[in-house]
Amino acid sequence: MGTDNIELIAHLMRRAGFGATRTEIEAYAARGYDATVETLVNPTNPQWMGDYMIRRFHHEQSGMMGPRANGENWLYRMITTSAPLPEKMCLFWHGIFATGYPKVIHGKVLWDQIKMFRRHGMGSFKTLLAELSKDPAMIVWLDNQDNHKGAINENYGRELLELFSMGVGNYSEDDIKECARAFTGWTIGNTEYMVLRSERDSDWPYGRIAWHFERRADDHDEGDKTFLGQSGPFDGEDIIDIICQQDSTARFIARHLYHFFVADEPPVPSWPYTPPRDPEAIDILVRAYFDSHYDIRSMLRTLFHADFFKAGDIRYEKVKSPAEFMAGILRLTGEFDRPRREILDRALQMTWMGQQLNNPPSVEGWHQGTAWIDTGTLVERINFASEQFGDVNKRGVKAMIDKVLADNGDAASGEHLVDACLDQMGAISVSDRTRGILTQAASQGNGGASEAQAREKVANLFRLTAASHEFQRA
Repeated sequence: MGTDNIELIAHLMRRAGFGATRTEIEAYAARGYDATVETLVNPTNPQWMGDYMIRRFHHEQSGMMGPRANGENWLYRMITTSAPLPEKMCLFWHGIFATGYPKVIHGKVLWDQIKMFRRHGMGSFKTLLAELSKDPAMIVWLDNQDNHKGAINENYGRELLELFSMGVGNYSEDDIKECARAFTGWTIGNTEYMVLRSERDSDWPYGRIAWHFERRADDHDEGDKTFLGQSGPFDGEDIIDIICQQDSTARFIARHLYHFFVADEPPVPSWPYTPPRDPEAIDILVRAYFDSHYDIRSMLRTLFHADFFKAGDIRYEKVKSPAEFMAGILRLTGEFDRPRREILDRALQMTWMGQQLNNPPSVEGWHQGTAWIDTGTLVERINFASEQFGDVNKRGVKAMIDKVLADNGDAASGEHLVDACLDQMGAISVSDRTRGILTQAASQGNGGASEAQAREKVANLFRLTAASHEFQRA
């Protein structure tokens, strides 16, 4: 099986998933790149640990109790799913439609938004925006329950245009007001009941609170509106339809997809003043957006087949987010073959690395790329990886060590041992400098080692590799 094909599949799985074991990569490579892309963008019968298992072991994660429970539940799915791309797309949309715990408070409401991303995040962007506008977490996050006929609240309308679809510079202040008018009456239907329930049962555990969307006709502004040059008695769906027709929307989403899956762009606020890193790539994705009538799955399929995605010079360009980093390692080490108390520690460690799921720092989400890395967060990442790969009793680590030693023996040369370890950690390619450091470590103490010492040596190479520049990136 060609090395180039293995490396390309490994690259695809790092970007479209959370990485893969060498065995998984070989299985995908045997099917071919095109078939692997199709499996990722159009998964059938996805499997994961399952809600029933989480309910059995963790009432907190099942009931969304407390500020991290929904993120812990989501992490279980990331590390056990057979369909990783939908979870990556949930992360993608969560970073754009950033909705946070401190204001929404109720864990189940936030989790319902992530479930909505899972249902609609790879379909029509028009449908996704409509569902987002009806989502109770978003309604509360951006105050649309306070957007009334004759007394508009512009918060959701402004962010819908600025951060969710078109970007600054492509609409006017009047467009924001008219957009807000169109979404009057889009609110939460059961707030009174939930207030009473809260008074009787308290807000703790937060998971007992749930909301649903209601459109109140008596609070909706039925008058004519002029939005982006079009006029009529628009409702929210009409506004979304007009938004999706705009070239600026296509380019905004295309640039986000490029930023998330291909190579880092500067932070979104600078986009009006900074051209895309690869304008031709953005044009290709824009064409896919319009040709498919706003279908995200078609844009993803185009992206993964494009030369700009396969190019060698963009590999290991993207710094893994803490969620990607943690999920990828846990998928390799196999720590969670069933729900375990340790998920509480992993969620806390992810927070120390700079990302608490369902708690973005602002409505802009997280700044990505090298912004994930500082002296504190890097230490947390390396310590976590070292702890995981250094535990030779973890089933995934044990299987990786068994494979390395079975193929190379306990007295393999430094170079061969390094190659075997890099293969088992996801067919990673490293720089000459990194390889030199790993080879030096692998060459120490060869010959005469006991089996236990040989296994510990391989585990230490895994730990050292996990601290490398390349492993921190996708």
